[in-house]
Amino acid sequence: MTVPGMTGDGTTSRALTVVIHDVATATMPACLELLDALAEIGSMPVTLLVVPKYHGVSLDRASERRIEQLIEQGHEVALHGWFHHDDTPLAGWTDYLRRRWYTAGEGEFAALDEHEATRRLEEGRRWFAARAWPLHGFVAPAWLMSAGTQRALLASAFTYTATLSSLIALPSAQSLTSQSIVYSTRSAWRRGVSRIWNAAVARTLSTAPLLRFELHPPDARYAAVRASWRGLLAAAFREREALTTHEAVRRLLP
Repeated sequence: MTVPGMTGDGTTSRALTVVIHDVATATMPACLELLDALAEIGSMPVTLLVVPKYHGVSLDRASERRIEQLIEQGHEVALHGWFHHDDTPLAGWTDYLRRRWYTAGEGEFAALDEHEATRRLEEGRRWFAARAWPLHGFVAPAWLMSAGTQRALLASAFTYTATLSSLIALPSAQSLTSQSIVYSTRSAWRRGVSRIWNAAVARTLSTAPLLRFELHPPDARYAAVRASWRGLLAAAFREREALTTHEAVRRLLP
C-alpha cells in the first residue's frame, strides 16, 4: 500500500510538517485545542516548540506531564528559546520595527551575542536532559537569530534549526528552502491578509518537497483563521506524508 506522500518504494515524495509554537503553561489549553483540531483531520506527528520559562514563568509539572504523554504518542519536542522575550537593548528604529512591531518583543535571540546565545542554548539543553526528553532542534522565537546565535548553533549539539523560509541542518548549515504557512492574529487586518497570503503559499508550493504549517496558540481562537489552516492542512494531508521536523530534516537534508 502507498500512503500519502510516499512513493511505491517507500521513499518520501512530498512531505508536510506541523509545528506548534510557544508551548508553555500559560498557552497549554490553546495548544491542546490545536492538537484536538489536528486529530480531527487525521493522525499526524507534531513538533512542539517548548519554552522552559515563558516570559519568566517556569513550565509547571502538570504541563510537563502532558508534554511527556505527547512524546510517548510520537510527537517531537524542540527548544524554543529560554524566556521567549527580547530583553536586549534596541539599536535604532529599524531594530524597533523588526523586534517590536513585527514580533511584539518576542524575538529573544534576535540580538544576542555568541556568549549569551550559547549560555541560553545550553541552559535549554540541560533543562531537557533533566527530564530525559529527546532534543534535536532549536527554533528561535519569531525565527529571529543574531549572527552570534548562528555561530553558537554551529558549535552546538543541535542537529537542526529553522527560519521562516527554510530548514537548516546542523552543523553543516545545509538548508532547504520552504516557506512557512503561518498566521498573524494580532489584528483583524492581519488575520485577513494572512488567510489570503497562506492560500497563495499553499498553491505555490503544491508540488514542493515540503510544506510547513507553523501554528501558534491564538490560531485556535479565531474561527476564520482556524477554518483557513484546517482547510489547507486537510488538503495537504491527503497528498503528503506528515513528519516531525527532525524526521523531515533527516530525510530531506541528508
